[in-house]
Amino acid sequence: MGKLAGYTIANMQESFTNTVNVTSYPTEKGLPITDSVQRQPKTFTITGKILGKNYTEAMKVYNALEKKQNAGTVVTYVGRTTAKNVVIISMQPTFDSTIGNGMSISIELQEIRIAKSPYVKKKTTKKKSGKKSKSNTKKTTKVYHKVKKGDTYWGLWKKYGTPIATLRKWNKYPDRRIPIGVKLRVK
Repeated sequence: MGKLAGYTIANMQESFTNTVNVTSYPTEKGLPITDSVQRQPKTFTITGKILGKNYTEAMKVYNALEKKQNAGTVVTYVGRTTAKNVVIISMQPTFDSTIGNGMSISIELQEIRIAKSPYVKKKTTKKKSGKKSKSNTKKTTKVYHKVKKGDTYWGLWKKYGTPIATLRKWNKYPDRRIPIGVKLRVK
């Protein structure tokens, strides 16, 4: 018994292949041979049966595995051997009269090598062109209020929430002599 992506396969045989590519060209004397060897992804072959209470249930499992294969979903196989980070590259079902509640199947898996650290692009420094660069500091947008008859610093504090002392500092008008029609900074 084995489990592929959470689905049970009554397996009869498991095998895996571990290969490397070696250059067919001559290498220079004194250079390490390992420079001419490239590891290939492992491939796994599982031969067994997908069984269910009836043929329809077995087909549901097959269709779910086929959906994962077509989407390129990375799955795990656990049986006598373990294959992590693999994709299903082929499935070959065989239907015969000896298995009424399922099918024989041969599945090939291929290892996907996942990088341990993501690629990080180096920041490039731009050459200065003599133009001003934009500042990263937040620019505060100032808010102004046009004074109407009866406006006071206290009323502006209630309306805008800016402390009275700050309003006095920004605007320089005495409390009882704020001219009508002038614009006062309130934020």
